[in-house]
Amino acid sequence: MSRVRLFVGTRRGLFAITSDAQRRNWQISEPMLVGREIYFVGVDHRDGTIRATSTHKVWGPHIHVSRDHGETWDLLENAPHFDDERGLTAVWSIAPGPDAEPDTLFAGIEPAGLFVTHDAGATWQEVESLNRHDTSDTWQQAGGALALHSVQLAKDQRTLYCAVSAGGSYRSDDLGKSWHAINDNVRADFLPQRYPQAGQCVHRQIIHPLDAQIAWQQNHCGVYRTTDGGEHWAEVTSDLPSEYGYALAIDPHDPHTAFVIPEESSHMRTTIGGRIAVYRTTDGGASWHALTNGLPQQNAYISILREGMVNDTLDPVGVYFGTSSGHVFASPDRGETWLRVAEFLPRVLALGVAVV
Repeated sequence: MSRVRLFVGTRRGLFAITSDAQRRNWQISEPMLVGREIYFVGVDHRDGTIRATSTHKVWGPHIHVSRDHGETWDLLENAPHFDDERGLTAVWSIAPGPDAEPDTLFAGIEPAGLFVTHDAGATWQEVESLNRHDTSDTWQQAGGALALHSVQLAKDQRTLYCAVSAGGSYRSDDLGKSWHAINDNVRADFLPQRYPQAGQCVHRQIIHPLDAQIAWQQNHCGVYRTTDGGEHWAEVTSDLPSEYGYALAIDPHDPHTAFVIPEESSHMRTTIGGRIAVYRTTDGGASWHALTNGLPQQNAYISILREGMVNDTLDPVGVYFGTSSGHVFASPDRGETWLRVAEFLPRVLALGVAVV
């Protein structure tokens, strides 16, 4: 039978929480990568390799690799970085390259930049076509880190997406050789021009694995969906209690389904009214419904960060999120019911999930 391993990256290390395919009973590991802040955990679908990224006040930013489902970890000697004073603050995202190029990876970093490796991370090269894009002068540190994240290669093995906070969303149709901004109809209420070509603050973006034309975006200024590869975005926030949030997950079997966790505002940045509610749409964002069965409904003023919500690949899809209070919740049934699978961990920064 399959096992599900949920990797929980915190401010003080990485934990693995394991269950069978029923996802009802979970066991938690001792902490790994102890003392490090874990920014990202991702699984390479090509060979099952798991990569985590970390920062440390003394040791700095690193990439860690596990080839045994997270039992042991190796440290890569090199991490992507600018060769000037910008250097590297953190690695926010790592995406597998084409299936035919097993040693190719893409990485998004802070300060905002995209890098590529063709030797499994031994060396990295800057993707200048994006980092020096005509619109890159609009990228800004809007109240948080200036980071490039949500790097994702589409099913066609040629179309590459990424997002910048705050800088907007970008797409390449030739595996990173050239890029164009895809931000039509996405608001930037914090800028003088409300609908600029670029400069929007994308919090999280996911391309649907069944159809590269469909993508979801949780933005600083609303939730958006595209059905034409980002050429046009439709805002789908009207049925939600707030336009603000970071968390986003999808159902990989249904391009019309997505999950978000709205937060109070950019000033408060906690769940609304002290109640934790996951909102699900099954009609492409036309309507949203609160899912609360098993979730705290009073005195729960918590936040969920950009990488703090994920979904697995099983059917029905499992959905998971971790909180600023160190609690982790799991749903084995598309959000209908929720289980508290860990509590009182350090602040949760990132989740990753593997079906093994």
